[in-house]
Amino acid sequence: MILPVTLYGDPILKKQAENITAEHPNLQDIIKNMWQTMYAASGVGLAAPQVGLSIRLFLVDTVQLKDKKKREFDGIKKAFINPTILSETGDEWKYEEGCLSIPGIREDVFRNETIKIHYFDENFNEFTEEYNSINARVIQHEYDHIEGVLFIDKLKPLTKKLIQGKLSKIMRGEVDTDYRVKAYKK
Repeated sequence: MILPVTLYGDPILKKQAENITAEHPNLQDIIKNMWQTMYAASGVGLAAPQVGLSIRLFLVDTVQLKDKKKREFDGIKKAFINPTILSETGDEWKYEEGCLSIPGIREDVFRNETIKIHYFDENFNEFTEEYNSINARVIQHEYDHIEGVLFIDKLKPLTKKLIQGKLSKIMRGEVDTDYRVKAYKK
């Protein structure tokens, strides 16, 4: 089932998400629905808060980037449950990021080249792995979501000021997307 993507302005996007257990209700259905939602929105990552769930879960599929851009890297397609980034190393590099919860806005964000992350997969198998390049970037972006951080929080004050009008429209639900969205109603 394709879920609506929570838009900027909803407090759930600024809240630190909670750890879950393997017995979390309907976990496999949540993961399946999140995959469907991410692909329907042409995303490469999706975090549970973006579909209204304050749990420490996100998905990443950079395999499709490799196919689209003919890039030379090994893409990943994984679910990350209760992740903890253990280290971020290497030079910071900028890349234009966007977010399904903030449609129509793309800006350069600086992130470290390499990360080491501890997490559980959808079957609650435990992993500690290292990722770099675009894989690390997408993981960092989605990890930020479960920490209550958005990519726009990493922008320079002047850049944030310049996009404030667009952000206000998104908060009101004034967006043009080809995927389902849900604006926050107070």
